[in-house]
Amino acid sequence: MTRLKGKVALITGAARGQGRSHALRLAEEGADIIAIDVCQQIDTVPYPLADPDDLVTTVDLVTSRGRRVFAREVDVRDLAGMESAVAAGVSELGHLDIVVANAGTLNDTAPLWELTEEQFQDQIDVNLTGVWKTIKATVPTLLRQNRGGAIILIGSISGLTVELNVGHYAASKHGVNGLMRTLSGELAPYNIRVNSINPTNVNTAMINNPRYNRLFADGKDGATQDDALAALTAMHALPVPFLEPTDVTNAVLYLASDDGRYITGTAQIIDAGALNPFKAPHLTVATDVPQSPIETVSEKAISATPSNSSQDTERA
Repeated sequence: MTRLKGKVALITGAARGQGRSHALRLAEEGADIIAIDVCQQIDTVPYPLADPDDLVTTVDLVTSRGRRVFAREVDVRDLAGMESAVAAGVSELGHLDIVVANAGTLNDTAPLWELTEEQFQDQIDVNLTGVWKTIKATVPTLLRQNRGGAIILIGSISGLTVELNVGHYAASKHGVNGLMRTLSGELAPYNIRVNSINPTNVNTAMINNPRYNRLFADGKDGATQDDALAALTAMHALPVPFLEPTDVTNAVLYLASDDGRYITGTAQIIDAGALNPFKAPHLTVATDVPQSPIETVSEKAISATPSNSSQDTERA
């Protein structure tokens, strides 16, 4: 497995979850890794974020695969910190070929008018402005090297459709796809490809945590992921509750490697059929389409979210 032999890939949000999955698979394919993660809590995120030990684990797992890794704790909202990390990583590993802007959070749920200003701002700052700052910190190096490259922005199907009670998150992910489309045109003359990947729910701590398990279990106290599976499955045409991180990683590898050498400016979708019209039978011509058993997760979100959207302590 050497599709990325001699390449260096920078990945944000690399301490665990999807980011760790991407780092390990790209390393297995021959890439050295620049691993970036904030490794501290953000107050408006209702589940525990990665910590320094998580990043150390990612480093150990990459090196166990025989690849070099440069790791640094950096907040993607900190442009100077990102620029410094990129410079140090490139100095140590030699160059940069692949950028995976993966870092992201979900800063609780509520109708747009009930979100706090802090929730909305933090969401945009991490998921959208943080992606732009990742671009700003890395693209000059790619241009200076004059050897092409691949940039992959991790979006969401929430950035492609209507999603109730996560308007701040949806806005951020719609913005990510806007960045991708513009950047792909701007960088095409330099043989730098830019694409986004837009998954449905992925089985990471972002959805598997007490706050969101309770939400998807219709408010059940002490709910586990098993209690949430029925509602999560009802969101998809295929009978699955979520993707595994490796399902997204497979697309990252495809777009990062020569397998995707002529693909740019695309919003790749991995959704288990979540965008299929069955989700909104009232918008279809057919009158015999069964209503989704989830009724609407949005109604559950409204009922499960305090009117002031106060934060729980859970987060991933």
